[in-house]
Amino acid sequence: MAEKANKEQIFDEIKEIVVDQTDLDAIKITMDANFKENLELDSLDVFEIVDALEDKYDIEIDGDEGMATVKDLVDYVAKQIDAK
Repeated sequence: MAEKANKEQIFDEIKEIVVDQTDLDAIKITMDANFKENLELDSLDVFEIVDALEDKYDIEIDGDEGMATVKDLVDYVAKQIDAK
């Protein structure tokens, strides 16, 4: 039986990826942070974050899901993991 996705672990993973991919300070990356408005990431930055998450969790992330905030992405990744 696959273990359920832990949203806190996913959030920490996303935060780590964002810090690695960008020059952002980890303190700016919160669940409510909007990728474009708060973190000022462009679509390529977001693509690279999504790509890293797909590799890490062996899932597919649909870029058309309208994930504007970190929480949106955490929830989506958790749902994909739980569906495996």
